[in-house]
Amino acid sequence: MTGEPRIGDVFGEMLRDAYAVHTGIGPRPLVGGRLPRPVIEIIERDDGLINGAPAAHYLDGPQDWQPYDHRAVDRARGATLDIGVGGGRIALLLQERGVPVTGLDTSVGALRVCRHRGVRDLVLGTVDEHAADGRRYDTFLLLGNNLGLIEGRHRAAAFLAALAAMAAPGAQVIAHGTDPYGTKDPVHTGYHELNRRRGRLGGQLRLRLRYRELGTEWFDYLVCTAEELAGLVRDTAWRLTDVDDRDAPYYLATLRLAG
Repeated sequence: MTGEPRIGDVFGEMLRDAYAVHTGIGPRPLVGGRLPRPVIEIIERDDGLINGAPAAHYLDGPQDWQPYDHRAVDRARGATLDIGVGGGRIALLLQERGVPVTGLDTSVGALRVCRHRGVRDLVLGTVDEHAADGRRYDTFLLLGNNLGLIEGRHRAAAFLAALAAMAAPGAQVIAHGTDPYGTKDPVHTGYHELNRRRGRLGGQLRLRLRYRELGTEWFDYLVCTAEELAGLVRDTAWRLTDVDDRDAPYYLATLRLAG
């Protein structure tokens, strides 16, 4: 016994169980229509901080969304790629509205849940892998804080280049971000300072996810201000054209393809 988790599809397993709780349908034994334990996403940071959050929100219907989610969906137009589709909550509403939407995710289990819920067009892979498929999109969605998939300075240009390779003329990116610097908690402010000493953006997280006996590999996930985002896109094919921060510290950023 090493004390280390087995590497696996953490998000897919967690989402599958959350869906079983939500619907009473699932592969694990249910008690009274529910799993005999809560479905909690465990997030471990590389400084030892561990947080947990209920996984049910990945399946929330529009009635339970935050206002910025509704505003983001209202901006989607044309062929839309929902990056990090998760449980399919955004894609399902877009389908109902007649928007042609494709859900992209690296989790096999998440895509199975999406398919069971009725999402019609799903792709397994990263943005880099999907860019080789030759499809073109008018809107890219990075919601649910999925702006974090930019990872950091080292990865931003390549990530945005992959989106540009899939972009139709006049394409847009609608991204949900969070300003990480409003906190006074020394656990977080100290981590920001540690990151800066390492040459990283303050809100660049090094994480792994845990669920039951499974864990992910360690990965980077960026939480940044709109000003930091503007710096990351400056020398790319994209331009930051709008920031909606009426729900601060959360914001919606709109990027548009230059030219």
